[in-house]
Amino acid sequence: MISIEGLKVEFGAKPLFHDVSFVIGDRDRIALVGKNGAGKSTMLKILCGEQHPTSGTVSISSDTTVGYLPQVMKIADDTTVREEARKAFAGRVKVKEKLDEMQRQLAERTDYESQDYMQLVERFTQEHDRYMMLGGEGYEAEMERTLIGLGFQRTDFDRPTSEFSGGWRMRIELAKILLRRPDVLLLDEPTNHLDIESIQWLEQFLSQQAKAVVLVSHDRAFINNVTNRTIEITCGHIEDYKVKYDQYVVLRRERREQQLRAYENQQKEIADIKDFIERFRYKPTKAVQVQQRIRQLEKMVPVEVDEVDNKVMHLKFPPCLRSGDYPLICQDVRKDYGSHTVFDHVTFTIKRGEKVAFVGKNGEGKSTLVKCIMGEIPFTGKLRVGHNVQIGYFAQNQAQLLDENLTIYDTIDQVATGEMRLKINDLLGAFMFGGETSEKKVKVLSGGERSRLAMIKLLLEPVNFLILDEPTNHLDMPSKDVLKEAVKAFDGTAIIVSHDREFLDGLVSKVYEFGGGVVKEHLGGIYDWLRTAHPESAALENDSVPTVDEVLRQRSESTAKGEVPSLAAPSASKQSYEEHKAQQKKIRKAQKAVEDSERKIASMEARIKELDSLFMDPENASDMKLVTEYTSTKDQLERENERWMELSEQLEAISRSN
Repeated sequence: MISIEGLKVEFGAKPLFHDVSFVIGDRDRIALVGKNGAGKSTMLKILCGEQHPTSGTVSISSDTTVGYLPQVMKIADDTTVREEARKAFAGRVKVKEKLDEMQRQLAERTDYESQDYMQLVERFTQEHDRYMMLGGEGYEAEMERTLIGLGFQRTDFDRPTSEFSGGWRMRIELAKILLRRPDVLLLDEPTNHLDIESIQWLEQFLSQQAKAVVLVSHDRAFINNVTNRTIEITCGHIEDYKVKYDQYVVLRRERREQQLRAYENQQKEIADIKDFIERFRYKPTKAVQVQQRIRQLEKMVPVEVDEVDNKVMHLKFPPCLRSGDYPLICQDVRKDYGSHTVFDHVTFTIKRGEKVAFVGKNGEGKSTLVKCIMGEIPFTGKLRVGHNVQIGYFAQNQAQLLDENLTIYDTIDQVATGEMRLKINDLLGAFMFGGETSEKKVKVLSGGERSRLAMIKLLLEPVNFLILDEPTNHLDMPSKDVLKEAVKAFDGTAIIVSHDREFLDGLVSKVYEFGGGVVKEHLGGIYDWLRTAHPESAALENDSVPTVDEVLRQRSESTAKGEVPSLAAPSASKQSYEEHKAQQKKIRKAQKAVEDSERKIASMEARIKELDSLFMDPENASDMKLVTEYTSTKDQLERENERWMELSEQLEAISRSN
């Protein structure tokens, strides 16, 4: 569909990348990865034709359509949500208008036998067939499904787009791109403005309905659930892995180890050659050998090693006073904006040391409740912050509070204490401010860069209660790992508002779900909540590829047996990955059916015991209503026991065939 050949891009003396060649085929799901500044967004712009390479060619077949969602988009529209989304069907709408006009003419004319009338009928038939091939009238339902999937309510459809924030308007643009059903989708950070439910809907859409996809994302769970191929931009070229992201991480680590060994061997060889040249440079009897060594050195192609920062950055919050046992108590908290109630009867208690997540669709009140806790907006009800609580708050507007006249380094130097002052450069590097970038003034930084800087500053402040509102929006994967490790090691209390499942996984032990004006408490981690609230989505999560540790363990076992690790996708097992995935899905479905049956049996057995107790009373012995219920329950129990036997046998058969 798209062929890239010999691509080279230069912005200065050093090329961004060079000699890049690969092909995007039908049904490819490609994750484009690489460190910040490697050229991922540039590559997407070149693929969609918005930017031209210095040299090389991008060949797109004439019948291939491309849809591109940039990270930042200038949006200028003055229509309603429905009208804006309908623009995706501009071609179909024109055909419909043409059909309506021809139908009007056919109804008004009476010259049924004329040649002109017959030609009009034929044109109408052809256009109608074309219209039906395009999807006919179904586009309105398709449009509504897509908008609802991306988080809009039906009541939003006729609202002007100017009433929505930039994030919601980006969702409208994403909906338009998806509705056009292009042959190749190019998505640059598509999850930045989506909540967990919308991200999961988008995952399913891309997996089941999209054709080819190339995406840039820092959401590890999202790219693992969507992609089947990983292209890394590194050292100015690309490495193409035919695997998902987690497997790519393992293969990349192995490839880099091979590169390091080759690099070390080459450096030793270079050192030996140079030593020979220096020792015998002035000996006439060795002149020929010296010249041979010099030519050998000139012809040697340097071994490149992938640009990886192996320094592990460990952050620890500075010590702070111990807070009271209950840092936060909410009782019947309510917030209204005019006639709209955001939430009501919010009652919960957060204990010292707990780390909890606020989740739910955008606009359901997560950030609003955080502002209530911080005392930034009025509310009704009781909200008490506990004894000795020192709050560290990261909000979306936190970046606006930075001193614009300071450099990045000085901003952090002012708050760093103790041994952390010796590690400022390492810390800045871990959050993508390494090298000369640290000398930039705050006033020249972008919004995302300022947010990252505000996050670093917060991590160095002595607090015992963290409130983080969407902390990962502008962080790459290594930076998120540094932040996650710091919050996990934090011995205080934390509230985290986030849609990043990978970041929340293993970090929080309780989830508060916002929706419909209420806040529900769920014990357990983020995937426990997903399994409870969205079992179908959770099933998809469980179908994801093995973890990095699992893959590493499998590969180390293979190596111990003398098997050679491959940089291609694993293919040693009898079943392919897709077959294994389908089999596991069947097993889970059968297990769920057995468990449901067991629950029904337990419930009916409990009811029969209750009825037996009631019949001990002589007054109930002749109660026909109870007798009928007892007989009916006994019959149902017998049938359910037989059903349980069948389901158990089916589960056993499926498990044996795995």
